[in-house]
Amino acid sequence: MSYQKSIVHMDLDTFFVSCERLIEPKLIGKPVLIGGTSDRGVVASCSYEARTFGIHSAMPMKMALQLCPEAIVVRGNSMLYTEKSKAVTQIIQDNVPLFEKSSIDEFYIDLTGMDHFFGCMQWASELKKKIVKETRLPISFGLSQNKTVSKVATNEIKPDNQLQIMPGQEKAFLAPLPVKKIPMVGEKTYHALRQLGIRYIRTLQEMPVELMERTFGLSGIKMWQKAQGIDNSPVIPHQERKSISTERTFDRDTTDVIKLKAIMLAMAENLAFQLRRGQKLTACITVKVRYSDFNTYTLQNKIPHTSADHLLIPKVLEMFDRLYNKRLLVRLIGVRFSHLAEGHYQINLFEDSEEIIRLYQAMDKIRDKHGDRKVMRASGIEARTISRFNPFTGEPPPLLANRRR
Repeated sequence: MSYQKSIVHMDLDTFFVSCERLIEPKLIGKPVLIGGTSDRGVVASCSYEARTFGIHSAMPMKMALQLCPEAIVVRGNSMLYTEKSKAVTQIIQDNVPLFEKSSIDEFYIDLTGMDHFFGCMQWASELKKKIVKETRLPISFGLSQNKTVSKVATNEIKPDNQLQIMPGQEKAFLAPLPVKKIPMVGEKTYHALRQLGIRYIRTLQEMPVELMERTFGLSGIKMWQKAQGIDNSPVIPHQERKSISTERTFDRDTTDVIKLKAIMLAMAENLAFQLRRGQKLTACITVKVRYSDFNTYTLQNKIPHTSADHLLIPKVLEMFDRLYNKRLLVRLIGVRFSHLAEGHYQINLFEDSEEIIRLYQAMDKIRDKHGDRKVMRASGIEARTISRFNPFTGEPPPLLANRRR
């Protein structure tokens, strides 16, 4: 028996802000900005109160504060965001047959066939209530026959709301909306469409598909189909990530090798802890260095599977030494562990002492209880501003962890 497709798009409302408000209720109802405060800092997320001033994600923080000087800037806690995202993911996983986690705060759920037993809208609504009750995080959803229309529906009715687009109504629902509402339309594409006189989706719906293909290639065909409410892309089952990484862009380019090595060490130490917490092992290390001229260099080495600091940190520092050019200013450095596999660190009977293993266990216990920056090597103290970071659930970009009122 074939069933009509039923796809839900769920999106946690201003997720980073909502997480911060759980631990600091005084932020409720205030214009809140999440992100960095340096000259290069950008807004990673903002509350709806801040959006009324014209502020949006990816806006330079300096500009955002000019628009709303009274905004409260929170430099973020990505460990908290990852923990809350994981809690929502677990609720969804326990209650639906098939879902896709497209980002830290967005999910697609395939409820096809559920109408035969239980109304899909009612099912999704009950799931929404369960998430709000158990996590205290606001969430919205759209329901339609495909991912594109469901996502647009969610964005139209946020925050803390829900909307179903009935079969056959997809094209009419999309028609009056601005063309930039189509998920694949970025700023450059939007300006190109405006030059063609296309401002609303209705106009795009009426365009010959051949013209869109001549102008935008295969992307033009896909864009035209989405405007018609056509999207056959499947919900891809949620899978564990195959790599974890973190990087640091400096406020000012630097040649301070002591600082650079301290940050590399702290990055490797933090990622090793995340491996152990996620019961993962890595078999490949990648180190990245970007200089002030924006030339970027990477070095990759395969290693036996491990999650041990005393094996990973020396290797990361050795690779950094091979990449580092003392004559150039450094703009960015990064570390990635890939080729991940399930498992715990295997003790080396000939090299590892009982003291080393107990030290790992004690340090990890403190980090789990009090945060992953509460205990660190003395040589990594220079890097105290590196984000608290768990990369296993589609993490946000690294954010710093202090507050500025």
